[in-house]
Amino acid sequence: MGHTRNSIVINAPYSLVFDISNKIERWTELFGKEYASADVLEHKGNEITFRLTDEDKKSWVSKRWLFKEQRFAYASRHEPMFPFRYMKIIWLYNETPDGTEMVWMQDFAMDEKFTKFTAEQIEGFINEHSQHNMKIFKKVIEAEAKVAA
Repeated sequence: MGHTRNSIVINAPYSLVFDISNKIERWTELFGKEYASADVLEHKGNEITFRLTDEDKKSWVSKRWLFKEQRFAYASRHEPMFPFRYMKIIWLYNETPDGTEMVWMQDFAMDEKFTKFTAEQIEGFINEHSQHNMKIFKKVIEAEAKVAA
């Protein structure tokens, strides 16, 4: 089982950080080169079903539930699950004197048939990518906050 936790403070109001960071259609921009496409398949109430496709043309469907008033979003990978047995993601948002702290936590387990990397190696990859991606989120959202001010 793997677990990651990464955070960054974004100098922008909570509402703007939450709205931009959960706009799936913008994830190709916000996640750098990680996703070639990010497509919303269905949006019902606070539940979003979407497909992510990476640069290698591998894609998967996930669901995300937005809880703006409670300051968090929850997601899980659905189809295909491989190379994971499960992947759960929680994003927390906390207001600070310097802006909005965004915390990303991921819990996952690798499928036993996946032998290319260990869970520890995957954890390292996720941490590295999360830290890089969070810097992009910060840059983009802070720029938009300046324009909005």
